[in-house]
Amino acid sequence: MSPKANHLIDSQSPYLLQHAYNPVQWYPWGPEALDKAKLENKPIIVSIGYSACHWCHVMEHESFEDEATAKIMNAHFVCIKIDREERPDLDNIYMDAVQSMGLQGGWPLNVFLMPNQKPFYGGTYFPNPNWKGLLQNIAEAYATHHDELAKSAEGFGNSIKLKEREKYRLADDPSRLTAEDLTHMAQKIASQMDPQWGGFNRSPKFPMPAVWDFLLRYAALKGDASLIEKVLFTLTKIGMGGIYDHLRGGFARYSVDSEWFAPHFEKMLYDNGQLLSLYAKAFQLSGDALFKEKINETVNWLQAEMLQEEGGFYAALDADSEGEEGKFYTWTHDELESMLDDEDAWFYECFNISEKGNWEKGVNILFQTHTYEEIAHKHGLEEEQLAQNLNEVKERLLKIRNLRTPPGLDDKVIAGWNGLTISGLAQAYWATANPLAKSLAIQNGTFILDHMLKGEQLYRSYKNGEAYTPAFLEDYAAIIQGFIHLYQLTSEPRWLLVAKRLTAFVLEHFFDEDDGLFYFNNPDSETLIANKKEIFDNVIPSSNALMATNLHQLGRYFYEDRYLALSRDLLGLMRKLLLSDPAFLSQWGSLYLSEYVGTPEVAIVGKGAASLASELLQASPALKVIAAAENKSEDIPLLADKVADQNGNALIYVCFDKTCLRPVATVAEAIDQFPTLK
Repeated sequence: MSPKANHLIDSQSPYLLQHAYNPVQWYPWGPEALDKAKLENKPIIVSIGYSACHWCHVMEHESFEDEATAKIMNAHFVCIKIDREERPDLDNIYMDAVQSMGLQGGWPLNVFLMPNQKPFYGGTYFPNPNWKGLLQNIAEAYATHHDELAKSAEGFGNSIKLKEREKYRLADDPSRLTAEDLTHMAQKIASQMDPQWGGFNRSPKFPMPAVWDFLLRYAALKGDASLIEKVLFTLTKIGMGGIYDHLRGGFARYSVDSEWFAPHFEKMLYDNGQLLSLYAKAFQLSGDALFKEKINETVNWLQAEMLQEEGGFYAALDADSEGEEGKFYTWTHDELESMLDDEDAWFYECFNISEKGNWEKGVNILFQTHTYEEIAHKHGLEEEQLAQNLNEVKERLLKIRNLRTPPGLDDKVIAGWNGLTISGLAQAYWATANPLAKSLAIQNGTFILDHMLKGEQLYRSYKNGEAYTPAFLEDYAAIIQGFIHLYQLTSEPRWLLVAKRLTAFVLEHFFDEDDGLFYFNNPDSETLIANKKEIFDNVIPSSNALMATNLHQLGRYFYEDRYLALSRDLLGLMRKLLLSDPAFLSQWGSLYLSEYVGTPEVAIVGKGAASLASELLQASPALKVIAAAENKSEDIPLLADKVADQNGNALIYVCFDKTCLRPVATVAEAIDQFPTLK
């Protein structure tokens, strides 16, 4: 180890490596640091962040690169750095602890622990003078009031060990699902929406794919044109906003305002995978060309900036370049003027470009508030001509932008985020027939099989030819979902069979019989002070809800009644909570919708089966279980005992709970047999 490097130098994580030359003697989470704390009887500082986190960088520069601060930390504490993207299980535990202390959560997350890993104090970003003062106060308290801190830590330790059933008063509810419940959920969410800018009526604003997906599915099944329009309006405003990269494609994590204008410029893979799926479904329902533009540009961005050579997708792009947030993405008026011609005057109005800048420090964020139709009309252009001009200008500006210093790249591959992206790419292909989306999805699934799955064990992270950290429920759930979509995309049974194998592993290692829920971490992999369960959606849907949805679908493919029963039990457990807080449980809401309305079990057998399956998937974004085979197949029970017509041509069987309606020959006839919400 270099004399200047600390114990993070051998890490794979770009975030940990960013701190490897801090004067703070950081350790990664593991026995070496934890044993040192016990041996030397020192409190532990656990500092959690991630590579694209702006305030994490600020605190590093102010405090962790400062010799005086490092001296205090090294003298009195064992200091552990954690990448929350590698270890979301530890992040869940200590975020829960900080919130149970009545403190605000967020990142960087800085938590003080006793040597037994139990927390007694914490917080997020601290300016350097506050941080140094806190360090000195805690060091003194640990020396003089050790018993009081230990007692406090014991209380917080017990609090975070509470089972979810007890903590949220969950109870089994086998009663019949109702349409009134679904209407209540949809209306409660819709009442919180911003009529002027879309999304929730608040700032900052995060795209919430699971929420808008539930509302869109509900409204489409109900035939509620007004609610469909509210969701499409939200997606239009996000797609026109500064949160979207108008030159390259891809969405930033959130906007700091209520207008989707000024983002924190980091781009996360998990957002973009889900938004691809959502925009694809919106395009299938509406035919709006703006949505198609966002889909195709984001697929191109994934290939150009996020794809590693073996077929995996990188985790994230930073917000900062050259130490300045957004510098890579913004433009001065003079820069644009030097590159645009007189006939490009429409561009300034299209993207709200100001001579003085529309954002801070005299720069402009590309931010669209007028439709292409309005811009074309005002500048005397045909829409087709404007579209052509726009593509030419984008290419010109992108070439210039690519000469700038790019933002930092977090080049680890995270299994679950890749799973979400596989699903997004599959849906993008069904919506647009973009062959790149299909090839990237298959390539990515093959990468996961070849590099991140060892036997039945999935791994969370991959970098430099090595898969490491056993996967969490979030990873299994998203990969299983992605593989179900790959089966639908290719009609190759191997994807579905691997999804079933992974599900068997999850049931064996993650399910808590006492609580009736899945653990987020695999308790067999490592002993932690608490084994958490994730039931609420964040920007990524709840892993329990996603797993329940997978069981709902796989149970229909394989006629596994225990999968179906467990999915219903999980939903029943959440029903009361779902009615009170649907915006935080929208993935459960989508499962409720599927259970209530009925999920079509579509089997297509005969010549042309795969082609008909693709046509059906392109024609309707409704949730369905769909299997196709040219010849009789025994691999997938849904296909067994189904036959082609007398000429060997494919027939489509639409079934519900193993009972099939009259077989039909066309996609239109099959869709006529799909359910609606009365």
